Amino acid sequence: MTQTTPLGRTSVQVSRLGLGAMTWGKPTGMARLNPAQMAYGPSESGVEEERALEASLAAGVNLIDTAAMYSNGASERRVGELARGKDVLIATKFPPSPFTRANRLPSELDHSLARLQRAAIDLYQIHFPVPWMSIPKLMNLLADAVEAGKVKAVGVSNYSAAQLRLAHAALAKRGIPLASNQVQYSLLYRKPEVDGVLDACRELGITLIAYSPLAMGALTGKYSAATRATGFRRFAPNFRGRGIEAVQPVVALLRQIGARYDKTPSQVALRWLIEDESVLPIPGAKNGKQAADNAGALAFRLTADEREALSQATLAWRV
Repeated sequence: MTQTTPLGRTSVQVSRLGLGAMTWGKPTGMARLNPAQMAYGPSESGVEEERALEASLAAGVNLIDTAAMYSNGASERRVGELARGKDVLIATKFPPSPFTRANRLPSELDHSLARLQRAAIDLYQIHFPVPWMSIPKLMNLLADAVEAGKVKAVGVSNYSAAQLRLAHAALAKRGIPLASNQVQYSLLYRKPEVDGVLDACRELGITLIAYSPLAMGALTGKYSAATRATGFRRFAPNFRGRGIEAVQPVVALLRQIGARYDKTPSQVALRWLIEDESVLPIPGAKNGKQAADNAGALAFRLTADEREALSQATLAWRV
């Protein structure tokens, strides 16, 4: 039986791992130059996108994450096509651009619903905070959407601890729980542990959805000084110079631990996050093989000593 857990303090039951669809779909025009595709490249094909979803569902992964901003809606459209008729939860995000105003939320929600071919969105998130969008106003608009039956659970993304608390309080006035905060979190990016975000999530019963849980692929073991990443990733600190050298001992430890369970470095890195009940990682997958490998993180457990060894080996990335 597939293990699920409530998303925050809502009635939405999610798997302990999600699937990121940031690179899915066929963007056109300037949307082809979106940051995700420029960093990771596009998904391998429409067939492989379908295989990625099928492999995830077969392993019990029931949450797929997208956003209106990803490829100017192309990702949402593709997710909607593939999820049609399947028992899958969909998470997406507002706004579609950094310049959108808060009062656009109701109409943009309708656009997302149309692209996703859904009557309701399982988790609707605010993609990022910006000064000209009042958090209480956004939460009230989201509460309206919940009461209208268009949204089942409300989340935020890239919110600080203070912003998280403000959003939580605003929703509480409407009797609605804040389900999640989606932030970057991995063995090579442990800022949520020191900036108050993880503590606030635990205190308030909010799920921390971890994006980039494999540190843009640095934790997969595929890359070294001799094997460079492609796209914009090659310029990121963990993929060049001393940065990529510093990652190698971490990958070696992941391999060592993984060998005990016949698991890959990626699966061990994901499992380290999954062991925290308040954290739900959502690795991306461009093909069926990647999705199946990611889902393998659900099939074993780390010991307390192994978790601690990984934590100690990556202390430098807590800063």
